[in-house]
Amino acid sequence: MPQDQIQTVSTSTIKIESTARITLTPSDLELLFLEYVQMGLLFPHPHQTTLLNKNIVHHLKDSLELTLHFFPTLVGRLATARSDDGSATCFFLDCGHRDGGVVFIHAETSGLTVADVNESSNSGPGVVPSLFPLAGVYNKDGASHPLLAVQVTDLADGLFVGWTVNHLVADGTAFWHFLNSWAEISRGAESISKLPILSRDQVNLDLVGARDIYIRDEHLAMNENISADQSAAELSERVFRLTKEKVAKLKARANEEMEGSNGKISSLQAVIAHLWRSIIRCRSVAALEETTFEIPMGARQRMSPPLPDEYFGNAVFPGIVTLNAGKVAGNGLGWTAWQINRMVASANGAEKVKEFYSSWAKEPKFLQFDAIPTNHFILINSPRFDVYGNDFGWGPPVAARSGRGSSFDGRITVSAGLDEGSLDVEVCLLKETLSAMAEDVEFMEFVTVEN
Repeated sequence: MPQDQIQTVSTSTIKIESTARITLTPSDLELLFLEYVQMGLLFPHPHQTTLLNKNIVHHLKDSLELTLHFFPTLVGRLATARSDDGSATCFFLDCGHRDGGVVFIHAETSGLTVADVNESSNSGPGVVPSLFPLAGVYNKDGASHPLLAVQVTDLADGLFVGWTVNHLVADGTAFWHFLNSWAEISRGAESISKLPILSRDQVNLDLVGARDIYIRDEHLAMNENISADQSAAELSERVFRLTKEKVAKLKARANEEMEGSNGKISSLQAVIAHLWRSIIRCRSVAALEETTFEIPMGARQRMSPPLPDEYFGNAVFPGIVTLNAGKVAGNGLGWTAWQINRMVASANGAEKVKEFYSSWAKEPKFLQFDAIPTNHFILINSPRFDVYGNDFGWGPPVAARSGRGSSFDGRITVSAGLDEGSLDVEVCLLKETLSAMAEDVEFMEFVTVEN
């Protein structure tokens, strides 16, 4: 279905008053050159609900405005200040910017159903990318674009709520906190159950030794013009679903294969290893070629003292496992999962977080999805996030989908599935790799294809 069949009904800007100035940390700033994040939830139309007599789109807009009073960071703009000697730039979020506000778009289409979206595979000029606003905008562009835009699209038998957010504002933990709070307000709550902690000053003071971080011009200049190796047309997305029973079976097999693991290999580690091994097999990667799996590590509980879950910002640092492809393919599920387990275990301790933050402030290194080498995979999202609990008043969503923002060959998005204990894994890879995986008997033994 072409994008021009999705019509914009209205566009408005939600503003709230705020004077907050939000410092950015190394965990925020390393994302400066990435595209905005795009995620969305798919809902069938309500059958019996108190919202039936209201316009649901207006209700969502009103409840969003109420929620933003608790999350003023999202209504601001990216701002900068120059160092005294004019050689470096400090980036921060200006929540009281005169051009600030969250963009809210109401769109509609009569020719697209919930089933169409649920079964769509995002490949080529498909329907799902059209359900998100602000395509192709980068985090560094937050001075001239809203930090959050929401598009609610009326479908023939449901609606899709898609959002595009500047990643400098929030990591997955923080943004799902916001979404859960919005759903809470939409259901009729007068306040939210978990108030966000907005200030990031103390994090920088404790880990870097200064509130503001200035990035020298040469570090910014070398990251401005990196271009993508693959076009969007060469990439495809597919959702693989693992039932609770299959996840448990994978975890048990990984621990049985790896003597000495004592059951320490987690469900997620086993699933990642299973996926990683299939991709390497399907690509026929040379045995001596290196392959990398990057798993962002949560910094909140690793800091001393720990940061509360309510901290509203980015608090992650990279956890990286690099192995020869031959060892991944040949040593079995348990061995690969154990390498992931050992990396995660080695990242424990507040000193690891401080090392990342302080080192980054001295020598900034920006994450660039466009420059990621072949056979380097990055995990996005987490099964801990409450995705399917986002009931806005007429029932939970039936699917979650990513947009084209920050797509690359190797993006692995994982979330808790619709059924308790299940996992959804949305894989963005080259089309030929995904096609081969669908024929990989060892891989497909544990998964079903969502689309």
